[in-house]
Amino acid sequence: MPATDHVTMGQIESSLRDYVRNTHVRGLILTGFDSDHAHAEGVDSILTHQEPDWVMYPKYYKDTDCASAVFAAIDRHVRRRERGSHPLVRHSVRLDRLDSRHLTGLANSFRFELFSPHIEDMGSSNNSSIVLKLSGLDATGFGYLITGDTETERWATIDRFFGKALRAEVMSAPHHGSTTGVHAGALLDVSPNTVLISAGVDSQYEHPDPAAVAAYQRVARHVFSTNANNEPTCLFTRRLGDDFETRLVSHPASDE
Repeated sequence: MPATDHVTMGQIESSLRDYVRNTHVRGLILTGFDSDHAHAEGVDSILTHQEPDWVMYPKYYKDTDCASAVFAAIDRHVRRRERGSHPLVRHSVRLDRLDSRHLTGLANSFRFELFSPHIEDMGSSNNSSIVLKLSGLDATGFGYLITGDTETERWATIDRFFGKALRAEVMSAPHHGSTTGVHAGALLDVSPNTVLISAGVDSQYEHPDPAAVAAYQRVARHVFSTNANNEPTCLFTRRLGDDFETRLVSHPASDE
């Protein structure tokens, strides 16, 4: 939850409460440790109000004030819950440190397939991002490919090793819709119906890049961005028969 003039922390918390009302939140996935992927106030808020069973993050450490604050927040909640009946479990993941990329025991209604990071391509924090396919197992479930800030050269390796296993109906656009996250082979193997772009309003990097959006539009039936119409927007996607529907939902007008 970086500081912004467009939406307050209270509004974000209100939107999140609406989305997960009457739902048990099983886990929190932090794709990396930059402040737009893991922010201490946001992590603390979710661990306080939603109380997930576990928190997952890539097995690497970025020596920044942001990363230190995030781990301090996680540590506080681990200590707070360690003597109770609902301890907070940590999952630090890296492909070369796991027996299997199929992660088990995290949730009964979902399947988790990890594709990245791997030590051979962790030359930057972006390429240390978690890439994971989360698949719902009920009749309305679908595969959602989580991509973090993973860049093109890492996608080349991922695609070479996993190819068609990347297939997912919905994917998040890597690196906020930057061209540095587009890899043609991987995108064709994912073959998404819907691409969701997480990009800030008035992004200093002008995300998403029109060339990246055009690439996604050539492959996917639907492409949506959280900064559509220059307004901060939530994206809510669900299966609708043989297609998918994504609703653009504005944050509440105030913190109330």
